[in-house]
Amino acid sequence: MNKFSRFVKDESGATAIEYGLIAVALAVLLVAITPSLTSKIAGLFTAAETQMSTGAAWTSGDLK
Repeated sequence: MNKFSRFVKDESGATAIEYGLIAVALAVLLVAITPSLTSKIAGLFTAAETQMSTGAAWTSGDLK
């Protein structure tokens, strides 16, 4: 019983386990939001491409 109570009170390695759990939680969060971010970033590039292609007819002389 004495060994068990010492084992329960021993906190060595607890910090490493906590950091490991935080890293796993962040990895799961990143995997969960990646598809959403991918589509939004693709939409931003598509909008920028559209804006640039419609403004491509201008020449430098038109910007005076």
